[in-house]
Amino acid sequence: MARGTVAGGTVALLKPRTYMNDSGAALQPLLADPAFAPDRDLLVLVDDVALPLGTFRLRARGSAGGHHGLESVEAALGSQEYARLRIGIGPAPAGPGDLAAFVLAPFTGAEVTTLKDLLPLLAEAVECWLTDGIETAMHRFNKRQEGQ
Repeated sequence: MARGTVAGGTVALLKPRTYMNDSGAALQPLLADPAFAPDRDLLVLVDDVALPLGTFRLRARGSAGGHHGLESVEAALGSQEYARLRIGIGPAPAGPGDLAAFVLAPFTGAEVTTLKDLLPLLAEAVECWLTDGIETAMHRFNKRQEGQ
């Protein structure tokens, strides 16, 4: 966990040291704080094969959509009421195949460039969530993504 300030507010950044399927375990220090409200204080960033590489979507709540990391977060919280930022890494190859192998495969040089180019916009979206909330961030950045 790392702590810092953004726009005058204290933030914590958690990076699970577990397998992705057990990501919810990283939330234990936050859940011990009675002031922590996941629907207000939590933004989970995840990869998403359903979104094209170089795009992202913010959501205020919802199902895990088959993402095992989000399933673990939901289990730890006992709720689907938390914001998430889904970062596209798709599309997955067509046909039957090992989705885990696709997700865990290294990015190509071109894919790395695409993701690096997306970082400033991702940072702007996260800062908007921090300062203005998920609804404003969704309105501002999901529309921008749809226009691409």
